[in-house]
Amino acid sequence: MASIGSERQHVRLFFAERATGWETRYPDDTPAYAAAVEALEVPPGGRALDAGCGSARALPLLRAAVGPAGTVVGVDLTPEMLGEAVALGRRADGALIEADSAQLPLRDGTFDAVLAAGLVHHLPDPAAGLRELARVTRPGGRLALFHPLGRAALAARRGHDLRADDIRAEARLGPALSATGWRLALLDDSAERYLAVAVRRPH
Repeated sequence: MASIGSERQHVRLFFAERATGWETRYPDDTPAYAAAVEALEVPPGGRALDAGCGSARALPLLRAAVGPAGTVVGVDLTPEMLGEAVALGRRADGALIEADSAQLPLRDGTFDAVLAAGLVHHLPDPAAGLRELARVTRPGGRLALFHPLGRAALAARRGHDLRADDIRAEARLGPALSATGWRLALLDDSAERYLAVAVRRPH
């Protein structure tokens, strides 16, 4: 557990140092976020969760999808990122909660749709995280694992090689989702984006 705790702290510090002005560094990402939200097929009046929401760029998009009668919640581990979300006025679009996406303070089966942008590969135990996201999603609800760059493009930007043990790789992701309550419905790992959509299996 100490190892998981230290990994979690490392992620928190990484994003804390970069929180201020986060979206100004990636100003062109919103259309890709909009396409990911569209793929979630959030029902009007539904309930949507942005897990690992960061500066909550997706909250206005999720709010537009669910409408005024729906519920939108953003959860993030890093208080500095949530502070940036508040500064950007994102509280107008949904609730913001400081919490670990692998230990959500939310009831079982609450959400129709979950967006997890740039989250799953930062989790110390991705399988546990996927299981927790399944716990709070109703049967038939949808999960979008998303990044506005594909894995190869992102690795190249950071000067890394693609890793065979990456949870987002198709060979690993399908079995991991299946083992944690999901069924993989779509996977797009192109240069333009990474988007995996999964459906919550019946309990």
